[in-house]
Amino acid sequence: MLELTGLRRTFGDLVALDDVSFTVPEGTIVGFVGPNGAGKTTAMRIALGVLTPDAGEVRWRGEPVDAQMRRRFGYMPEERGLYPRMRVLDQLVYLARLHGLARSDARRRAEQTIEVLGVADRAKDRVEALSLGNQQRVQLASALVHEPDLLVLDEPFSGLDPVGVDVLSGVLRRQATNHGVPVVFSSHQLELVERLCDAVVLIDGGRIVAQGTIDGLRARRERRRFLVKVRGAGDGWYDSIPGVELTEATADGVVLELADDVDEQRVLDLARASGDVERFGPVRATLAELFREVVGA
Repeated sequence: MLELTGLRRTFGDLVALDDVSFTVPEGTIVGFVGPNGAGKTTAMRIALGVLTPDAGEVRWRGEPVDAQMRRRFGYMPEERGLYPRMRVLDQLVYLARLHGLARSDARRRAEQTIEVLGVADRAKDRVEALSLGNQQRVQLASALVHEPDLLVLDEPFSGLDPVGVDVLSGVLRRQATNHGVPVVFSSHQLELVERLCDAVVLIDGGRIVAQGTIDGLRARRERRRFLVKVRGAGDGWYDSIPGVELTEATADGVVLELADDVDEQRVLDLARASGDVERFGPVRATLAELFREVVGA
C-alpha cells in the first residue's frame, strides 16, 4: 500500500499542497482528480522522490520510502521524458537495466511490453518519428518494463485515440487485478476515471476535498433525481406535487428533482394518470457532476 500522509509543500508564497493524505491499496486503481494547478503533479513527484515535502511523509507497505524502494516503482510523467533520437527497443532495454534488470531480462521485458502496448512494429524506430499517441504508449512502456510494484501515472491517456485508451485501460486493469499492483493516475477525462477506477481522490487548491469510491461519493452527495417520459402528457403534469422541481427537459423525458419527503411512487402514480409511462428511473450523478459540485466549478 502507498500512503501519503500530511503532505505539505510550498513554492515561495504559493501553497501547492496542504495536509494531503490518501492511500492506494494494493490491487486497486485510484484516480487522482482536480483542476489545473490543484497539486496533483506535485504530490506525485513527492511520492517518487523528485520533490521533497516541507512536512508529511510517503510510506510504502508501512515503511518510509527510500531510494531502493523507488527502483521498484513505475512513473510516467505528464511531460514526455524519452530520448527522442533513441530507438524504441534500445531505450526500453536501457531503462530496464537502470532499474536493475540483467541485459537478457531487460530485452525480454522490453519486447513483451511493446507487444502488449501495440508498438512492437515500431521497435527499431526513433521515438521522434512516432506519432504522439505511439510516443505515449512507449512512455507507458518505460513505466512498465521492469515489472514495477507500484504505478504512478500523470495524465497517461493524454494524446491517445479511443483504441489506445482501451489498450491502456486493459493494461492497467490487468496490472491491478492479476498482479496486485497499486495504480494511481491523474486525468481530466472524468468519464474514463469513472469507468476504470476503484476509488477517486479529488483535490482542489492543494487540499483533498473528497475521496472514496464513486458510489460512496454519490451516496453522500447525490440528489434525488428521476428521469420520466410520459407519452401523451402535457407540460407541467408534475406541478401539482409540492417538492418536485424540473431540472432538465430532453428528448428522453424530463428530469425531476424530488425533495427528501416526496415519495417517488406518488410521482409515478401521477405520471400514469397523465399518460403512458415509457420511462421512469433514478438518475445517477456522474463523476463530472460530483467534481463540479465539490470544487465549485
